[in-house]
Amino acid sequence: MNEIHINNKNNYYQRFEVLKTNRNKRYKYNEFLVEGVRSLKEAVKNGWNIKSWIYNKNNLSDWAKETIHTVKTETNYCLTPQLLKELSGKENTSELMAVIECHNSCLDDIKLLSNPFIVLFDRPSNKGNLGTMIRSCDAMGADMLIITGHAVDLYEPDVVVSAMGSFFKLPVVRVTDNNELYGYIQKLKQKYPGFTIIGTTAHKEKPVYTINLTNPLMLMMGNETMGLNKTFKEYCDVLCTIPMSPESYATSFNVSCAASVLMYEVTRQRQVKSRPTERTI
Repeated sequence: MNEIHINNKNNYYQRFEVLKTNRNKRYKYNEFLVEGVRSLKEAVKNGWNIKSWIYNKNNLSDWAKETIHTVKTETNYCLTPQLLKELSGKENTSELMAVIECHNSCLDDIKLLSNPFIVLFDRPSNKGNLGTMIRSCDAMGADMLIITGHAVDLYEPDVVVSAMGSFFKLPVVRVTDNNELYGYIQKLKQKYPGFTIIGTTAHKEKPVYTINLTNPLMLMMGNETMGLNKTFKEYCDVLCTIPMSPESYATSFNVSCAASVLMYEVTRQRQVKSRPTERTI
């Protein structure tokens, strides 16, 4: 294993900085920067390609030493304590960071369960919301998350942090061409009888609990400000809403909160359907 020692903000260090801050450079190099024990553990566990470890060699826990020793990398980088502190986005400097190869998955690459549950997030514009959406999708058993349109970068550090370890567990696919998405949906409808596209809206539509969510489905969530775009709404088989209290000042949820409520209803209905019916004598 090759180890490079960095004592100043040279070209290597500047590359780490742009991986944190520059979306275009992340995609140019096909790499992103990650820190945090939970995220790093999940990245390793789920088989992501760790290209480099970044650390201060004189300040490593047993876990960090073991990780560096057992996970094969191309090149590792040993920084001074000050440089590592400046690179870290945490108040307490991370002892270990990683340069990880991006995943460039296509829709057809993702293996679906026999009763697929797919979530689509249309043009997410907030890093925290996207990260929370990833975490909720993982928690509620979604097969994958699809991101459409001009969206916040999936590999932004704040997205990875907000998603916590779920970032490396849940398949996320970005689709820039709606025709690709529509073609994929048509294939799903042919393969899975009853496959349903469910759109979400803050306006009064069918309450979510009145809709059958036990069949194969795709749940479409809209942009934080503008909601689901008109084209997607027209493509949906049904539009649903979360009923709000008549006395409430609020007329809608934050999109990540709404998604969690809706996904829970999907999970609840499916669990009820799969539960054996009790017999009475």
